[in-house]
Amino acid sequence: MASGGRADPPDENGPRADGSDHRVPGGQAPEEYGDHRGRGDHDDHGHEHRSRWPLIAAAGAAGLYGGAAVSILGRETGLLPPLLGVGLAVVGTVVLLAGVLGWLEQAFLAPARDAQGVSKSRESYVSTTLLFLATDVSTFGALFIYYAFVRIGSWPPEELPPLLGSLVLVNTAVLVTSSVTFHYAHEALEGGDRRRFLGLLGTTLGLGLVFLAGQVYEYYEFVTAEGFTLASGVFGTAFFGLTGLHGFHVALGVAGIAVLCWRTLRGHYGPDRDTSVATVSLYWHFVDVVWLVLVAVLYVGASV
Repeated sequence: MASGGRADPPDENGPRADGSDHRVPGGQAPEEYGDHRGRGDHDDHGHEHRSRWPLIAAAGAAGLYGGAAVSILGRETGLLPPLLGVGLAVVGTVVLLAGVLGWLEQAFLAPARDAQGVSKSRESYVSTTLLFLATDVSTFGALFIYYAFVRIGSWPPEELPPLLGSLVLVNTAVLVTSSVTFHYAHEALEGGDRRRFLGLLGTTLGLGLVFLAGQVYEYYEFVTAEGFTLASGVFGTAFFGLTGLHGFHVALGVAGIAVLCWRTLRGHYGPDRDTSVATVSLYWHFVDVVWLVLVAVLYVGASV
């Protein structure tokens, strides 16, 4: 209690000084609250345990990449059956998706359904997201290194299709614009303009879906009109491996933005309750930067 008998004001990042729980004005729970009693990631005293889902996702990714390596090694050397690698890659993909979905459920969906519980540190989520993105750089880096080895050989390869066209330019403009709209959406939220925040966030979601549709159409044109597929030599493997991995990241980002839109409609965000928005924004800007590097190295670089 403060002097004069007045109660301590609520702390947006945790309980009151006297240990009691609190709500923000209007009865709205803080953004990252969730009823975690009885859940495996918290004990009865509210101490947060480490989530198992990132470890599961990492194990799945290892199975996916290991399976792809075994399949390629088996096809090129005959030391291992290629189908063994395919099976391992399929299992790894399933485990990876399960880990990602579990992570999404724990970090975004569960707090949206629950009304109160243990608060979570904004700094913890942001720093964890930055760590994840730092490790994700190595995933893209491995495929870029593979592409660099492809370029060491005779160039251009026979299977090289016309890569630079209006479609990739439009798709690039769409993704860059979506990053801009996300930035200003977050600024609107911090300024307390909820209507503008929702409008710009919805625009970002729409642009992300347009980008994915454009990539699907590009694949369709390459396969049907050019006969250019994943099996079209080492360059085909590099091209579809890099663009497919990036497209997978965009799809995950679109899913995250869709959850943000849903939670915004439920009134879960405010100037001081933006943890999920900050983390998804970091991820989306990362995906945008990777695409610009990919266009410069793969589309433009392969055409010169």
